[in-house]
Amino acid sequence: MTAEAPSTAKRSPAAPALADDVRDQLDAAITALRAGQRAWSALTLAQRRTLLQRVRVATSAVAAEWADAASVSKGLPPGHPLRGEEWLSGPYAAVVALDAYADTLRALSIGRSPVDGVRLGAAPGDRTVVHTSPLSATDALLLSGYTTEVWLQPGVDAATARREAGLAQLDPASAGGVGLVLGAGNITSIPYLDVLYELLASNRVALLKVNPTQDALVSVFERALAPLIEPGFLRIVRGGGDVGAYLTQHPEIDHVHITGSEATFRSIVWGPSHTPAAAGAATRRRREGRPLLKKPITAELGGVSPIIVVPGRWSDADLRFQAEHVVTMRLHNSGHNCIAGQVVLLSDDWAQRDAFLDALRTAYDRAPSRPVWYPQSQGKLDAARTSYPDAAWCGGGTRALIETTPSDAQALETTEYFSPVLGVVALRGTGQEFLDNAVAHANERLVGTLGANVLIDPETQRALGDGFERALADLRYGTVAVNAWTAFGFLTPTATWGAFPGGTLDDAPSGMGIVHNALLLDHVERTVVRGPFRPFPRSASSAVRGYGLSVLPKPPWFVSSRTGAAVCEGFTRFRIDGNPAKMALTLVKAFGA
Repeated sequence: MTAEAPSTAKRSPAAPALADDVRDQLDAAITALRAGQRAWSALTLAQRRTLLQRVRVATSAVAAEWADAASVSKGLPPGHPLRGEEWLSGPYAAVVALDAYADTLRALSIGRSPVDGVRLGAAPGDRTVVHTSPLSATDALLLSGYTTEVWLQPGVDAATARREAGLAQLDPASAGGVGLVLGAGNITSIPYLDVLYELLASNRVALLKVNPTQDALVSVFERALAPLIEPGFLRIVRGGGDVGAYLTQHPEIDHVHITGSEATFRSIVWGPSHTPAAAGAATRRRREGRPLLKKPITAELGGVSPIIVVPGRWSDADLRFQAEHVVTMRLHNSGHNCIAGQVVLLSDDWAQRDAFLDALRTAYDRAPSRPVWYPQSQGKLDAARTSYPDAAWCGGGTRALIETTPSDAQALETTEYFSPVLGVVALRGTGQEFLDNAVAHANERLVGTLGANVLIDPETQRALGDGFERALADLRYGTVAVNAWTAFGFLTPTATWGAFPGGTLDDAPSGMGIVHNALLLDHVERTVVRGPFRPFPRSASSAVRGYGLSVLPKPPWFVSSRTGAAVCEGFTRFRIDGNPAKMALTLVKAFGA
C-alpha cells in the first residue's frame, strides 16, 4: 500500500475497529483511487487499449515467477506433474484476457461493435447465440475442437446484441466510482481478472483486497499490474476478514465484488454471525429486508456442480478417457474450485454403468498425489466421512468416492465440499428420459447455479437431436459444458462467468452478476462450452461420420496427462511471444501425454 494522505471521509459506525495505521493506509488507498477515477474517465478508448498493452508486457515479464509462486504456495514442488495448472489458471488466463479486451477496445474506438464479425445464431426459447470462440487461428489451433457460445436472455435479438455490446465503454467518460474487489483464495488469476472487469465493464477503478491464501502473489500482482497502479486506477491491499469488513462499509466504496463463499456473502450483506447477538441481528435484518450493506454487490459463490453422464455405446477407450475427464473436474487444484464437478448423475439402467464406475475408481485412485491445502478443507473431508461412512477413500486415503442413491444424497448435493470429495448418484432411465430426469434433478436438488457438465457420445447426441438442445436450455446454470469441463469457459475470456440469472441478496447460492465477458455483452444468460467426446486420433473416425474433429490428444489440463506441466507452460509462452518454433516443440510434447 502506498502511504498517501488519509481520507477525511466519515467512517461508518458499523465498520470494525482496526489499528490506526492500518485504517489510515486503507483510507489513503481509497483517496488515491478517487483521484484515479477522474484520470480514468479522461482516457480515450485508444489510450485504454495502449494501457492494457503495457499491462500485458508487465504481466508477461513475471509469468514464470507467477506460476512458480502459485505452485509452491499449494505444495507443488519443482517437477511436480500438476504444476501446469498454475500456468493455465494464472498467467495464461491473464494474457488471453488482456488480448481479448484490447480487441474490444480497438473495435469500439473505430466505431464498430465488438460483435461485428462474430457469428450469431439461435438457441431454443427465442435466444440469440453469440459464438464467442474460437475467434482466431491461434484459438482454433491450440484448442482444436473446443468452442464457446454465449446465450443471451430470451427475446434479445441480434441487432440489440450488436448495438449494446461494449457496456461502460460505450460511454467511456462516465464515472463508475471506486469498486472493492474481495479476491478469491484458490485460483490466482481470479482477482486479476476481476480488476479488469471492474475497469472495463463498469468504468470503476478498483481496490483489490487479496485473500490471505494468496499473500505470496502480492508482489507479482503489484509488478504485473504496475501500469494500473501508477496512475491510481488500482490499489492492492492485504488483510483478513476485519479489513474486508471495514472496506465493505467504507462510505467511499461504491460497489463490492466478491469471489468466495455464500457464508461470507451473507455476512457482508446482512451482518456477521460470530456471536449469538450478532447472528440474531443479522437474522432480523434478513427477515425484515434491511441489508447492512448499503451499496450494490456482485458475487461468484460456487455451488455443487453436476456431471451428467448420458448412457450410450462407449468403447473401452471412451470409458477410460471420460473417467479421467471426470476425475480432472474433481481433482484439479485438489478440489479447491468453485466449479469442481462434485456429483456424477449416472443411469442405473445403462448397460455399461459398472464398466464406467470401474474406470472411474481406477482413475480416481491413480491420479497424482497432492496436498489438500485450502483452509478448513480437512473439516470438509471429515464431514464427508461422517455423512458417508461407507465411502471409498482413494489415493492413499486422501480423496473420497461416494456411491449413493437420491434418497441418501442430501449432504452430497447440498454441501460444497471444496475438497477431494466426488459422489455418484444413480438415476433411472436411458436416452431422452434419463437426460430429462438428470436435468430436473440437477436443477431441483443440487445447490447452486454456477456450472453443469454433460458427457454424451456423438452418436447418442445425434439420435436425441433437438431434444438434446432443449435439455441444455432447461439447465439453469451460468455455464453448461458439453464434453468439456465448465472451467474451459472460465479460461475463455470472450465467454462469460457467473451464476444463472435470478440471484438476490436473500437467495444467491452461486452469486449475482457475471465477469470475464471480454466482448462486453449485455443481457447475458449463460455460456455453453462444447468439446470433443474423443481426443485425436480417435476423433478422426468421428469426423468421418460428421461429428467434428479435434486434433488435440489428451488435453494438457487432465490430471492424468504425463506432459501437462510442460505443455501448459508452452501454451502460455506461445500466447506471450507467438514463437511458432517453440510451439511446435510444445505440440510434440502434447502428443506424449
